Amino acid sequence: MSATLQAGQNAAALATPSLRTSKLTKRFGGFVAVNDVTLDIAPGSRQALIGPNGAGKTTLINLLTGILRPTEGRIYLGDEDITGLSADARVHRGLVRTFQINSLFPRLTPHQAASLAIAERDGLGKVWWRTLRSCPQVADEAHALLEQFSLGRYANTDTSELPYGKQRLLEIVLALAAKPRILLLDEPAAGVPEDESGELFEVISALPREMTVLFIEHDMDLVFRFAQRISVLVAGAVLVEGTPAEIAADPQVRAAYLGNSRV
Repeated sequence: MSATLQAGQNAAALATPSLRTSKLTKRFGGFVAVNDVTLDIAPGSRQALIGPNGAGKTTLINLLTGILRPTEGRIYLGDEDITGLSADARVHRGLVRTFQINSLFPRLTPHQAASLAIAERDGLGKVWWRTLRSCPQVADEAHALLEQFSLGRYANTDTSELPYGKQRLLEIVLALAAKPRILLLDEPAAGVPEDESGELFEVISALPREMTVLFIEHDMDLVFRFAQRISVLVAGAVLVEGTPAEIAADPQVRAAYLGNSRV
């Protein structure tokens, strides 16, 4: 294969969005929660989804992950149309999310929870009679993942006893245990003390560059600090999309959402 052809193929691969929607719409009776949304999320990007309460942000994430089915429109993971796939099938293809409200097992330790997530990823969950001791590679990977995200000291503490900021971080760890290509974060800093939210986003920022991250966040300081691109959702539709500088200067965004706040 010639160098020119190879370069062209590489460029084409880079041009293919990691995640794409086309005219995505969700109606609940006469209410339109998501309205004709077309998004292109570039490979390796850190993209924020912002907007006022009730704008349809979580509904959009639920559509992307298969929790809800769209009324109209399509969803693509790379070149694959995943509109009809179940939520678990999307996870196995590398599309993983966290939730606005923690969905953790309070009586499990972080190590137990991470081990279960890894075992499920590797198909070991079907072999229910095997103990964790019989899968040392799972236990070792769980320990390494917790250490990587500064949760090693809490490995054997019941999840219910963790500080809330650490619980939010644990949820991200469990998502990463699935080795996602795309990570969707629904308000990861919600309820986290201000002095811990920056630490949480430093962890998000340090994720591997080949991983694409789309996150919802209401803290504009965090959004403009960590996002490379921002999509603004208002009344279920994309009002505007651009770089942080473009969004901060856009009069429509200021009128609809930012107001006179300094960013």
